[in-house]
Amino acid sequence: MTHPLVDAELGLLAAVLERLDTTTTAAPPSEVSLVRELEHLRDSIRSAKEEDRPALVQQWDRQSALLRQLRTADRPTAVDAGSPYFAHLRLRERDAEHDILLGNTTRMLPGLPIVDWRNAPISRIFYRYRQGEEYEEEIAGRTKSGEVVARRTVTIRDRSLLRVAAPEGIFEVDAASADGWRQSALEPSRLAGGQGAALRAHDTDAGRNRRLGTDVQGERRRADKHLPAIAGLIDPAQFDLITRPSSGFVLIRGTAGSGKTTVALHRIAYLAYEDPRIDSPDTLFLVFSPALRQYVGHVLPALGVSRVQVKTFHEWAVEQVRRVLPALPRAVRELTPAGVHRLKLHPAMVTALADQVRRVPGKPTPAQVVDDWASVLMDRAFLTQIFDREAPGDFSAAELDRATDWNRKRYEELRSWLSGDTSVDAELDAEDAALLLLTWQLRVGPLPGRGQGRLRYRHVAIDEVQDLSPLEVRVLLDCLDQNRSLTLAGDTQQHIVAGGGFTSWAEFLRRLGLQGQEVSTLDVSYRCTHEIATFALGLLGDLREDDTPPRTVRSGPAVELFRFTDHGATVAFLADALGELMTKEPLASVAVLTPSPDLSALYARGLISSEVPKLRLVENQDFTFAPGVEVTEIEQVKGLEFDYVVLIEVSTGQFPDTAESRRRLHVGATRAVHQLWLTSVGTPSAPVRAQLALSV
Repeated sequence: MTHPLVDAELGLLAAVLERLDTTTTAAPPSEVSLVRELEHLRDSIRSAKEEDRPALVQQWDRQSALLRQLRTADRPTAVDAGSPYFAHLRLRERDAEHDILLGNTTRMLPGLPIVDWRNAPISRIFYRYRQGEEYEEEIAGRTKSGEVVARRTVTIRDRSLLRVAAPEGIFEVDAASADGWRQSALEPSRLAGGQGAALRAHDTDAGRNRRLGTDVQGERRRADKHLPAIAGLIDPAQFDLITRPSSGFVLIRGTAGSGKTTVALHRIAYLAYEDPRIDSPDTLFLVFSPALRQYVGHVLPALGVSRVQVKTFHEWAVEQVRRVLPALPRAVRELTPAGVHRLKLHPAMVTALADQVRRVPGKPTPAQVVDDWASVLMDRAFLTQIFDREAPGDFSAAELDRATDWNRKRYEELRSWLSGDTSVDAELDAEDAALLLLTWQLRVGPLPGRGQGRLRYRHVAIDEVQDLSPLEVRVLLDCLDQNRSLTLAGDTQQHIVAGGGFTSWAEFLRRLGLQGQEVSTLDVSYRCTHEIATFALGLLGDLREDDTPPRTVRSGPAVELFRFTDHGATVAFLADALGELMTKEPLASVAVLTPSPDLSALYARGLISSEVPKLRLVENQDFTFAPGVEVTEIEQVKGLEFDYVVLIEVSTGQFPDTAESRRRLHVGATRAVHQLWLTSVGTPSAPVRAQLALSV
């Protein structure tokens, strides 16, 4: 006998499907009569007297406009009967109860309305209140109050109910059960590993019996990938950010796994529902890496948004430079000195370029833009004045000498190349794109669009914004339309771009002239267990934004460190553990994260030779997002997550006690959803030792 809750949901789905099968949607208005009237008007105009024609032409124009509006109007999306809704809300108002279903489109079925979560005001109750709570909301100009009797998320595929999540528990289809269903606690299952203390140094046999994910029951649950729609899991704080007005800025800071990207994506879907013009190339979603671009490019269409541009900032900036300055070389230099990189992305360069445009008369031409850009980068005395005023101490005299000398030599190569010298291979630095665009904006004005007008975006969203410099964001701000609709999401604790980005929201906003702008905080980590989140926060030391660990929704195995005498022993140990894991949990995703490409190649070769199944070496962020073991560097997994993470060689040699190293370790650790292991051949780094209470 199944649980009464499951019986109720099965009955509800059967009723919905019956109504969908037996009721029809309203037919769109017919254009036949309008077309006939236009044909009649056309004939009348041809034969009318001269004095009668203006009135007939005016009537023709009015009816033609009506026909265009009818043909271009958006039609309601049909409900997908295979998966008609993802959430069920039962409300009690006074003495009456009624059901409301949340889906991706609205269909007012008799007695069982399905409403679009993005648009229906009633959906606010689902996102802001929990089961058993009393609610009070103003909806359609009236105050509605009552009690949330039931609040459930459901997974429906091919017209079949597969999963129900409610405060009473999680219920999933299970052919092995007597009644065809399995019930588990609401808290997601734990993936158990060894819970002992960290292993002692130089014990190459230690941990031989340790396992990843030994909870077979948990694995059986986790193998069911039919999870609820993400929209059904949005919490009240996230929902409030998603549904902010379209105009103005929404700035979101949040710990790793708190849903910043989810909010930014769903906000675009929400705005596009309100204004279909948002779902167009006039909306821009910028991400940190090609891997995130690939991920976002799959998620947005699933939210009903298909025409938004998804790019990395560098891809976008290079594309714009090629449009407005097509004579410049397309090749991008790969080996730029760190000092030059840091100089070109420094926020003070905004002031330097602005002063250059003010002090040097010039026509608003592409040639003058290039001249302004190059002049600033080569003028040692001018840059000294700027940095003494804007950022004293950020660059020494020797650093400015080296950077301006490098820039001068590169500009000489560029001039030779532009004059036709084929012996010169001219290239631009990656950072030059933003500098050139900003110079264009200061000297010429707004960037041109593809037509005759300006480049103007209805909405821009930037994920992992902490790794963009204020200079780069400034370029984007000047590309917004009159509504200034912008979403910025980031976490300064995950800042890993050396020489770029920002580590303080206050300083970032000051540089952009946005002092006083509200920054909203998401403080619940849904990705990491309590153990992983606490460990990762501790790695940051005084770099952390908050003194207390983020709130988490579950616990799991302790974070463990394994120490070995050499990398060969480490590979052997991991080969056994990962091989067993892939056998027991073929759907698991594992990231083996290293501090360098050399170590990635070393461990990939060793694990492949050990015949670890489904193992891939990831280069240039070419992730498959498929189950298996992926070996790569920490920098490549920014913004991604995996069931299991192994951080390789967390030693003082690879991770000295610096701000950059602490943030890299933090980013690597917070990619883990269920379990985190660390390995070290050398002496573990100071942050790791401190968190695991280890002696040298």
